Amino acid sequence: MGKILIKNAQVVNENSIFESDVLLQDEHILKIDTDITAGNAIVIDADGKYLLPGVIDDQVHFREPGLTHKGNIASESRAAIAGGITSFMEQPNTNPQTTTIEKLEAKFEMGKASYANYSFLFGGTNDNLEELKRLDKNACSGVKLFLGSSTGNMLVDDERVIEEIFKNTEMVISAHCEDENTIRTNLAKYKADYGDDIPVKYHHLIRSEEACYLSSSKAIGLAKKTGARLHVFHLSTGKEMELFRNDIPLEDKKITAEVCIHHLWFSDADYDTKGTLIKWNPAVKTAADRSKLWEALLDDRIDVIATDHAPHLLSEKDNVYTKAPSGGPLVQHALPAILEKYHEGIISLEKIVEKMCHNPSKLFDIEKRGFIREGYFADLVLVDLNNPWKVAKENTLYKCGWTPFDGDTFKSKITQTFVNGYLAYDHGHFSPERRAKRLTFDR
Repeated sequence: MGKILIKNAQVVNENSIFESDVLLQDEHILKIDTDITAGNAIVIDADGKYLLPGVIDDQVHFREPGLTHKGNIASESRAAIAGGITSFMEQPNTNPQTTTIEKLEAKFEMGKASYANYSFLFGGTNDNLEELKRLDKNACSGVKLFLGSSTGNMLVDDERVIEEIFKNTEMVISAHCEDENTIRTNLAKYKADYGDDIPVKYHHLIRSEEACYLSSSKAIGLAKKTGARLHVFHLSTGKEMELFRNDIPLEDKKITAEVCIHHLWFSDADYDTKGTLIKWNPAVKTAADRSKLWEALLDDRIDVIATDHAPHLLSEKDNVYTKAPSGGPLVQHALPAILEKYHEGIISLEKIVEKMCHNPSKLFDIEKRGFIREGYFADLVLVDLNNPWKVAKENTLYKCGWTPFDGDTFKSKITQTFVNGYLAYDHGHFSPERRAKRLTFDR
């Protein structure tokens, strides 16, 4: 692959910003220094641009196998690298579901079509505990438990099984926490008033604060009891923030937290204009909840920013409330969206990199990714912070063809993305080669 020399970049890494050159050789970062010369290298002048580690997204649904009319590993990972995401962890609720070691390895074969580095989560169910016990702790990203809101048989609601799963894995357990009984009770109430055509503005009252807190607090209590390593996905309420701590470093935490772009961006006030396009589980809550999420993110009670990218066709979304699926596409627009909050003075570049690059690497024990360090894999993103562009159908890359950000203007543009030292994306153009790798772990 040869050498690539990135000159004059503003490097954002490990809580500092400094001007430097970065020399890539083959898959790795060879040297970080000022005024590097390398006669046989391809030179990229990054003057005025910021060089970030590639984003690691710990929660995506790329819909393969079985749901590929919505998206697939190739289409959605291609959109991801255009958005600066160089590694992803895909969820198990596909068709068939990733709930056996055999199906997990089949997913890794499918991963070879990816433009970005990849791993997959193994899905826990009420009846696959013995299979989970056989899973090597370095085989994949970790274990996913749906403790509310899932399809097929992936809702884990047998409390004895949940406790046994917590006791019997050394891997990170990532959990979707919403109490199903609370949601069903709330839904029945609104269906009695509106039938299936419930106004979407009530979504956050059906999938309520109570449903989220009841489930997440119970999972955290069980993690404390068993000593399990728990990571709570896509937090959405201010009340849940009291469950997490910031008085110890991430490396010492046994219980960690994630927030997603849509919960940081939208509020219930947006249901009137966005409708089912912002129908997610857990639901987008109030502006007060959003403010509390930002507060916890900035004071380190929340450790990771992710997307929960989950594409559906517009024809599927364009349904009455009970028939419109939850989820939406986000990987292409997540980093530009969070950079808007940098421009607004809400979050620093260093904190963005910590939450989207460094911390996912630390939390999941990923080998040699998530940082700009000599000897690490050269997963890198060049960003022009002053290159405004408008989100439109013609520049949206998801297979489903839409985004909840349609019509928005972002000030920052991802200009180049490197995956394993290879220039995979360059000013709107994609390399025909795919040099992505299966993520490896050191646990």
